[in-house]
Formats: sequence, structure tokens, C-alpha cells
Amino acid sequence: MYLSLKDITNLHLAEIESAIKQVVESGWYLQGEATRRFENDYARYIEASPQPSPVGREPSGCICIGCGNGLDALTLIFRAYKELGRLKEGDEVIVPANTYIASILSITENNLKPILVEPNIHTLEIDDSLIEQAITPRTKAILLVHLYGRCAMTERIASICRDYQLLLVEDNAQAHGCTYKGLHTGALGDAAAHSFYPGKNLGALGDAGAITTFDKDLAEVCRALGNYGSSRKYVFPYKGHNSRIDEIQAAVLDVKLKYLDAENQRRKEIAKKYFEGIDNPLITLPMRDGEADNVSDSVSDNVFHIFPVLCETRDNLQRYLNEKGIDTMIHYPIPPHKQACYREWNELSLPVTEKIHREELSIPCNQCMTEEEVEKVIEAINDYNG
Repeated sequence: MYLSLKDITNLHLAEIESAIKQVVESGWYLQGEATRRFENDYARYIEASPQPSPVGREPSGCICIGCGNGLDALTLIFRAYKELGRLKEGDEVIVPANTYIASILSITENNLKPILVEPNIHTLEIDDSLIEQAITPRTKAILLVHLYGRCAMTERIASICRDYQLLLVEDNAQAHGCTYKGLHTGALGDAAAHSFYPGKNLGALGDAGAITTFDKDLAEVCRALGNYGSSRKYVFPYKGHNSRIDEIQAAVLDVKLKYLDAENQRRKEIAKKYFEGIDNPLITLPMRDGEADNVSDSVSDNVFHIFPVLCETRDNLQRYLNEKGIDTMIHYPIPPHKQACYREWNELSLPVTEKIHREELSIPCNQCMTEEEVEKVIEAINDYNG
């Protein structure tokens, strides 16, 4: 199995069951103590480093707002910036072309314009050398997606945001616990969205998400927008939505948060074995720079939510591994600009993005894997001959 959610849950089953039992017995199932506790604990986790952010924000005062899921978190951030007058309809937001479609949906849902920028084929993250040429007078923000668990932040991106006075919003759906020069992702820019979908490194037992920011005004608007637009009971300054984390999911996440760093470390150990052990000329290992020699000490950290490989005969490789008893996944088979819902982009040519989506295959990499399973993956991939 590529990822057993049951096995992941069983790692901390007794604590999870106890936390759920406390919520059930409390009789309070929304916006209660479990939510407040998780929001406070996650905010402290995100702001753990005392360093200033790359875009110049002070390093204290992180606020976490729980919400329904990661897409809601992103959508609420952009909506809140519109309510605050920082964005308006038609403004442009730079976003990596190879991201999961939720990143782009959050932009278009707010009647903002996504500007698709190609990724770097070696890192699979947005190519920072292409960002500046994509900026126009209508560009107001960059949505930085830490795809596959690798930090996408660079000094060049930080400099561009400062020079052009652009908002930096992080899509941290896949990178819980990742760091950049000692700072956690989620604390690098102006605001960040987090998804706690069950398969994530920090996953709930259902849908859940959160926003983190150091901007009190933004936090207040985001919280209100996710609660029907209500700033206090029966007072509605905004036309809002219903997007709130429930008490059970908050309680489960608070249990699992304690183990996040240790479980990420196990993922890094597996990734290091893959980097050192996989030696097949038909297989490309992206994200290898820095991590290959010392996963833990790389400046741009990687928590390996997904371990992607590229192969020109990807579908054959997937069938071959399946025959060997190794489950894999494709993240993602169709790029956003080729989806029917964005048919206005279907004629765009984005060759790097298209190559990634045509060749990417995700091999197992999670904290429940045994050494024998890791070696089985390495041996099978090295024996693949196309």
C-alpha cells in the first residue's frame, strides 16, 4: 500500500481515542476548547524560531485560525485581503504552473487572475528566475506553493517581494514542519494556508485546515469570513462562509502535532536512502540538490510529503512496480492549464510543467515503512529496464 492511513493512525491510537472521548464527553463540538488549544499550539509551533522572516516581518505574534480545509484557507486569505483593500478584482497573483489545482481555484474564486510560472525541473518548485519577467503593474501577490514537501522559498523570491511590494502567501498544504533557514514554512510570508487532509504529514481524520499569519487585522477578517462573516454573534460585517474546524479534528491534530518532527525525520531518512540507493539511468530523482548529501542539514528543508521520481516511461514503471507489490501514485496526471475547468488555458504551452505531469511517479515514503520495504523499493527501481 502506498500509504496506510490506518497504520498512521495506529501509531498514536490510544491518545487519539482519549482525545476524541474527551470531546464527546464535553458536549461541545464546535469552536470550543479543543480548537483553541490546537490553534494556540500550532501557532507556537509555526513561530518557534526568533528570526525575522525573509520578507521582513517580525518573528512573534503568530495567529492560527482553524477552518474547514486547505482550499478554504487559501480562499479566505485572498478574500480577506480584498476586504482589507490590499487586493481587488482583476489583480494578478503569480503561482507555479505545476501546482495542485486547489492553489489556482483559490485565486479564481476571488476573481483574481492567476499568472502561471513554470517550475524548475531540478526542484519541481517555481522557477525563481522566471518570476520577475511575469510581473506587470497589476501583479500584487505571489502564491508560493511548497510542493511535495519541499520548501519553495529562495532569497531571490524574498527580494522580489520586497522590491515590488508584493504580498507573499504560502500554500503550505504539503509541507508541515518544513523549514527555511530555521524558520518554519507558514511563517515566511504574509499569510499561509495549511491543509490537514488525512494523507498529509500532519493529517486529521477528515477534512480540516488552518490559516497562519502575523497580521492581526487579516486574522480577524479571516476568522469572521469563515464564520458566516460574523465578527461577533449575530453581527455580520461580511458576506461570509461556513468554514470551521470541528472539535474532534482539532483534538486529533493536537495529539499528532507532538510527533510531527520525529515522523518527518523518518521520512527524511527514507528519502536519504532513496537518494543514495537508487541508481538507474532511466529514473531521475528531482530535489536531489543539497538533500542528497545530508538531508537534515540542507538550507531549504524537505519533509518529503511526496517522493517524486521522473521517468519517460512512467506508466510502464508504475505497472512494473505494481507487479512487484509496490503501490505508487501520480501527482498529478493532468496539469491545471489542461483541465476542462480552465479551458481558456488549454492552448498554453508550458513544456516543463507538461513534462513533469507526464513523467512524475510518487514512490512510497512515510513513517510507517520498514527498512525491508524501503530496500524492496530501491531494488525494484534499480532493476527496471523500461
